[in-house]
Amino acid sequence: MIRIARLARLVLSAGAAAVLAVGLTSSAEAATGRIRYISAAGQEFQIDNPPDNVCLNLRVRARILVNETNKTVSYFFNANCANFTGNLDPGRAVSYQNPLSVRVIG
Repeated sequence: MIRIARLARLVLSAGAAAVLAVGLTSSAEAATGRIRYISAAGQEFQIDNPPDNVCLNLRVRARILVNETNKTVSYFFNANCANFTGNLDPGRAVSYQNPLSVRVIG
């Protein structure tokens, strides 16, 4: 009976170690660079190294949106990535589309 309990603890410990190792090595991807946006009032904001495939709500509606990352950014007219408006390639900018959310797509 003691051998079975010891074996069970050993298997449980090995399983937990494997889960931790896999969890720590699978980090989220992120774009390198920043997304800059300017409100109609002229306030400038930025998002540094935004994560891939995560919807990001902007603090204000963007009059100008600039993609200074190494990946394409989708922009949406509404919050929570609703009402797709367009894609913005790296190094490009768009004005007067008034997005309220963005997502890095790759």
